[in-house]
Amino acid sequence: MMRALKYAPPSPPIHPITTFVYGRPRIFSLWFCLSLHILKAGEAHPSSLVTKNNQYTGARMDFQKALKQCMVKPGSRVCLKDYDPDDTAGCSNKKLASKTLSRNTEKLAELQRLLYAENIRALMIILQGMDASGKDGAIRQVMSGINPQGCTVVSFKSPSDEELDHDYLWRIHKAAPARGEIGIFNRSHYEDVLIVRVHNLVPPDIWRKRYDQINRFEQNLSENGLKILKFFLHIDKDEQKARLEERIKDPSKVWKMNLDDIKERKLWNEYTAAYEDVLTKCSTPWAPWHIIPANKKWVRNILISQIVISSLESLHMHYPKPKFDPGKIKLD
Repeated sequence: MMRALKYAPPSPPIHPITTFVYGRPRIFSLWFCLSLHILKAGEAHPSSLVTKNNQYTGARMDFQKALKQCMVKPGSRVCLKDYDPDDTAGCSNKKLASKTLSRNTEKLAELQRLLYAENIRALMIILQGMDASGKDGAIRQVMSGINPQGCTVVSFKSPSDEELDHDYLWRIHKAAPARGEIGIFNRSHYEDVLIVRVHNLVPPDIWRKRYDQINRFEQNLSENGLKILKFFLHIDKDEQKARLEERIKDPSKVWKMNLDDIKERKLWNEYTAAYEDVLTKCSTPWAPWHIIPANKKWVRNILISQIVISSLESLHMHYPKPKFDPGKIKLD
């Protein structure tokens, strides 16, 4: 079981991004299927959405409107029973979705090269969800085209003795991606208002303060060039049961099993309440939450990949100009 990290005072001001890095280590609707990148003649335009009878119609929709439907609006109250984890978000054609994901991974690779070359900003992707919600799978499928030299995946487990000697945000800040890089967090600082709360590892008057501390921490990162995307992978209890049973029967997956997973399953309602508070209190203009329907893995992958693409495109990145005139270079 995770041990409690110490209480953290409000985050001090963070200096420009050159100093804040210590190491290198996103509600949807039934008609929401963001900007499918389909280039074949007769198929949907790259910015098209699936809207009619769950079919690929090629109908154009306003992307910003769709994005608002996807994100948790800051200040709104989240009740997870209002969101269907089995929703296909309009992407009912699994085969076509697979082709779209392939194109999206190529686009992500291109955008990563731009991010790395420009070397001005960084991207932090936070994945949270119940056990077996598909965090590992999302990383493996969505980020398959990313260059490992510019990307780091950090899995935050029970804190080490060194981490326990610092405030709970220290290890998160230490793992923040450097300029030009993508950092993917498999679980994150939100465990300190989730498992810590559910298992009473610290008093309520401590963890209740952490929502505001986390918001200030993420705002500091954002103001210093770090783009933050937060995804809650939403599955239901039946889907979790099916996935855990599959792991038990599969020799290639059973090693991932932990008896604590079975114990934690009994606390489903408690974790649901904790997640609802996280999604409600910590979806901010600078770091909004996205609730991803994750019962269907291919829907999960399409939505995450498209949101990441759209966020990177919004940075309007450019390759830096060379410090010399390439036209004057002549090779022997």
